[in-house]
Amino acid sequence: MKKMKLLAGLMIATAFVGCEKVPITGRKQLNLISESEMIGMSLTSYTEFLSKNPAVPATDGNTQLVKKVGGNIQRAVEVFMKSKGLSSRLDGYKWEFNLVNENTVNAWCMPGGKVVVYSGLLPVTQTETALACVMGHEIAHAVARHGNERMSEALVVQAGGTALSVAVSQKPELTKNIFMQSYGITSQLGMLKYSRTHESEADKLGLVFMALAGYNPNDAIPFWERMKQQSGSNHPPELLSTHPSDDTRIADIKEFMPEAMKYYKK
Repeated sequence: MKKMKLLAGLMIATAFVGCEKVPITGRKQLNLISESEMIGMSLTSYTEFLSKNPAVPATDGNTQLVKKVGGNIQRAVEVFMKSKGLSSRLDGYKWEFNLVNENTVNAWCMPGGKVVVYSGLLPVTQTETALACVMGHEIAHAVARHGNERMSEALVVQAGGTALSVAVSQKPELTKNIFMQSYGITSQLGMLKYSRTHESEADKLGLVFMALAGYNPNDAIPFWERMKQQSGSNHPPELLSTHPSDDTRIADIKEFMPEAMKYYKK
């Protein structure tokens, strides 16, 4: 009976709130939480993360590269969203791009445009274009509001569909746990554990973003092939911990490539 009530709650919530669609794919998604609330919660976690993992100084060459690529992707995202009449989807974004000294193959973007790249990723990206592939992919997760979707589903299941503001005031510990679970946040990482559906959407959006930013999307293929090699080890990169790069993923990227190339101007 309890499971049936939860399922009914999810269906009702989807019927009334799930009309929002993901750019590019058009998939309907469940977003029960306002983006301003998500951005506020993310900013708190982002600030806490940087307090424990200080950003590499802006004078560092690799930091400058991260900020350069990030700025290019940011402008591409803003152009794309404006062309689709979706500029409001970026309301509240205050972009930041930071590099942290952490020997982990990882990067992430929180709602609001807070992007962190780990130094351990750079030996795998190797080129500016491959870095653009990763940053475009991670920014796509935020723009597609995958974190909101995951946390909304968790609120339905674990908090009975309670509004976030009510959950925070009445069930603060539960709400904190849901957020932590949704983003997979630990003392070291701030990576959202996305589903394969989310990953596929981020791949497609990310290719479009890097293309609009002036980076050749075709360079994404050798990068993901290098990541596939990394995932074959006993300790795959954190970036792949819940979504291994495999032949299917690379094949899907190749299939979408003609569409991505429409946005690329040499």
